Amino acid sequence: MNRLISALALAATLAIPGAAAAQNASLTANFGEVRLSAGFTPDPHRVSLTAGGSIDAYTDTNLPAACVGDISDAPDYEVTYEAGSLPLVFRTRSSTDTTLIINGPDNRWYCDDDSWGDGDAEVRFNRPSSGTYDIWIGTFSGGTASAALLITETP
Repeated sequence: MNRLISALALAATLAIPGAAAAQNASLTANFGEVRLSAGFTPDPHRVSLTAGGSIDAYTDTNLPAACVGDISDAPDYEVTYEAGSLPLVFRTRSSTDTTLIINGPDNRWYCDDDSWGDGDAEVRFNRPSSGTYDIWIGTFSGGTASAALLITETP
């Protein structure tokens, strides 16, 4: 309950510089990587993956308090993005409550739980930077679950 209260007390998307003790963006992403440029098609870019892992983002890392969920050490997916004038949005879709943790090109952490509704997460970059986005998809209640990562430039 304290994790939920802490997460809700902060903004849905939080940007804080710093390094996490357990997250290692230099590791090969569990479910691959992609290069996208503004105006990419198809939109959304969809990736099927398994969310979750053995690390509790809230208690086992130095991530901001809004970063919750059980995650892996390596990122789940890596996006190298060439920005334009469109927003860049990352969303989760699963029958399980999922969370989203992103290390952006600015080396800041962006985290969310439930902003896209019904247990799905969303992190939106209204003015995205070009560069690499390392993405972790967590499970709020532990374990692992089938999930999809959706990357879009539409609202």
